[in-house]
Amino acid sequence: MLQTTRSKLTLLLAAPRGFCAGVDRAIQIVERALERYGAPVYVRHEIVHNRHVVDRLETMGAIFVERLDQCPDDRPVIFSAHGVPKRVPEVATKRNMIFVDATCPLVSKVHVEAERHHSAGREIILIGHAGHPEVIGTMGQLPDGAISLVETVEDANSILPGKPDNLAFVTQTTLSVDDTCQIVSVLKSRFPQIHVPHKEDICYATTNRQAAVKALAQRCDLVFVIGAPNSSNSVRLVEVALNAGAQQAELISSANDVDWDTIGDIQTVGVTAGASAPDILVDELLAAFEERYDVTQEDVRVADENVVFKLPKMVD
Repeated sequence: MLQTTRSKLTLLLAAPRGFCAGVDRAIQIVERALERYGAPVYVRHEIVHNRHVVDRLETMGAIFVERLDQCPDDRPVIFSAHGVPKRVPEVATKRNMIFVDATCPLVSKVHVEAERHHSAGREIILIGHAGHPEVIGTMGQLPDGAISLVETVEDANSILPGKPDNLAFVTQTTLSVDDTCQIVSVLKSRFPQIHVPHKEDICYATTNRQAAVKALAQRCDLVFVIGAPNSSNSVRLVEVALNAGAQQAELISSANDVDWDTIGDIQTVGVTAGASAPDILVDELLAAFEERYDVTQEDVRVADENVVFKLPKMVD
């Protein structure tokens, strides 16, 4: 009986990868709310940007909506990890709703920074991506016009603030570290007096996941990033992999998205997952490779993470 020999393949697993503390906390908040209040529990926007997570919570009794007016007054509502404009909890309070804010504490830190700068009379620049829920939430902490959005180096070169000598900047937490450094460099060059964050706004999880991808990219014929197309940190990981020397990099939602017929003759594949992608999706991808190749796995670890955020009292 003929035996077919499977091709050898090295899988480089980025570490850290997958869930961050803010995502883990947000998911726990929905689960605890369902336990405490029963189903249904409403969630304004996807709790985190991952369809697998959302689908699982829906089977447990969570109902995901985009607007507060889609929620009844007599059922709990949870605000997503990305944060919401200040008017959202204000309206919920007026309606006497039970609501739980699952905003990541590191996003809340940016909100507090922006409010502090505004109270000091400074004009604020937010480095981020237009339309992203986190950006909408951060800009919504202050009156219209108090924050100007900068997305690119070109924006940083062209922005004409009204208070060039009394400026501050904050950033979205899930940006490319390298791209943001370039934008910040331009802003500092143009506005030497600009107030900078006391501590880096880009969160530890984003930074660590990008560093891990950089550490393996040059060795890879192909890098798979598991995550959702609307997940900012996942999309950035693809960009980081390509910029760091990976021959190819693809964003996939799960192993089901892999077109095995077009992979070709590869020898080394990198695997990582965005901060809102659960471990099970990584495990399924690794299992799919092991079905098809003679696999050797290697961890490429750049940091250990032990961050844990407390749950709100309403669900603790």
